[in-house]
Amino acid sequence: MADVKKKKGAGVLVYILTGVFLLILCTAVSAVALIKPYEKVQTYLNIIFMDDMKIVPSTGLDGLVIKENEIKTEEAPEESLSDTGEIIRPSFGEQYAVLKCDAIGLNVPVYWGSNKELLERGACQTTSSKVMGDAGNAVISAHVNTFFKNLEQAKVGDTFVIYTNYGIFTYEAAELVTFENTDKTWVVPTEDQRLTLYTCKQQVLGTSTTRVGVVCRLIDQKYYTKPVTDDAMGEGAAE
Repeated sequence: MADVKKKKGAGVLVYILTGVFLLILCTAVSAVALIKPYEKVQTYLNIIFMDDMKIVPSTGLDGLVIKENEIKTEEAPEESLSDTGEIIRPSFGEQYAVLKCDAIGLNVPVYWGSNKELLERGACQTTSSKVMGDAGNAVISAHVNTFFKNLEQAKVGDTFVIYTNYGIFTYEAAELVTFENTDKTWVVPTEDQRLTLYTCKQQVLGTSTTRVGVVCRLIDQKYYTKPVTDDAMGEGAAE
């Protein structure tokens, strides 16, 4: 009889331990599966600048109208470029630029304005900063787990080029910065014409309050003197 009770007790213990083991295993798997979605949600909450939803001028209704533009990133012929020109100001939700940096494999569309819908599509430039060509600080941010995943690999001296539908703006990385999300030092207006790129610092678990960025100085700007067409691009390439 004693042996039977021992066997029953051992069996119950095995069932309990098995249940505990399975519970721990399921919890661990669930935690790993939720890491990426959690990071994504937290990234939305951690963007330093986030514009409010704008009113669509044509309808007077609240909402976001996303406008996609075809931005040429090929080398334009010299005769179609000038040192001076006119800035074309974008509307909220409009893709008005393409940001490239060959050194870190960066090639991303840039939208005017910043909210979660636009951050899903590319990098975002807050409307409180300056458009390309204006004197001041042009501040662009993107998610570290998507479009700016390689930003932390940038080095001083790397070249960043901004292509717009009215000109091409070339910057050189002058300083690599790290700052907390409460520190606005690098994203406030400036008198000099600069480009500031930033994203959250990558980490596996938890909320990142640290930002990594690249402050760039303008080294060249060219404005289009006439629309850049595919034919013009072809002629320039042939020459």
